[in-house]
Amino acid sequence: MQVANVNIPVTVTGRHVSITDSMRDHAMKKIQGLHLDYPRIIEAKVLLDVHKNYQHFAEIVLYCADHITIEADTTSEDMYASIDQTISKIARRMRKYKTRRLKSHRPKKNRIQELPEAVYAPEIDEEAEAEPEPLIIHQEAHRIRPLFTDEAIEDMEATEKAFIIFENAKTHRICVLFRRKDGDYGVIDVASAEAAITTSGGTNGG
Repeated sequence: MQVANVNIPVTVTGRHVSITDSMRDHAMKKIQGLHLDYPRIIEAKVLLDVHKNYQHFAEIVLYCADHITIEADTTSEDMYASIDQTISKIARRMRKYKTRRLKSHRPKKNRIQELPEAVYAPEIDEEAEAEPEPLIIHQEAHRIRPLFTDEAIEDMEATEKAFIIFENAKTHRICVLFRRKDGDYGVIDVASAEAAITTSGGTNGG
């Protein structure tokens, strides 16, 4: 069993700060020291920045096997502390993801409520999240990929996104998976929503 991630390609980029060998080595050792066998890390990217108020920002994005992306960031008064705190967040999310995968006995299909809604309100209640943290949404996260609904849930849990747009691998239709205030998930079938709008318009017109 793999207990450490070795020989991981790690890219460390600086913005408004010169990356020293010490910073780079610290970030690489922390990432390679993530003592988890799943999900397997394929590539890691680190962004270090110093804001105008001298706050040190560290963001880490892990690209893992099975199309999993895990990301987190921290701002503090010390760059090394920001890296360490971000690694701690990453590790918690990896453990959370692995725990969900191991609970295969739990019926997942009942967690989804099919909601052919015509309008999607983007105001998601983020206060319901157990660990609210600022996230940087990357362009890669908006790629519409073919996923089964369970895979979409696992992807969203790994990154704590508010919603995910994906192509349902079973129906080949575009869907939006989002968090509900009660802690469960809702899914909007875009095709069904469009059909509902068309039907409603035709009835009113008749």
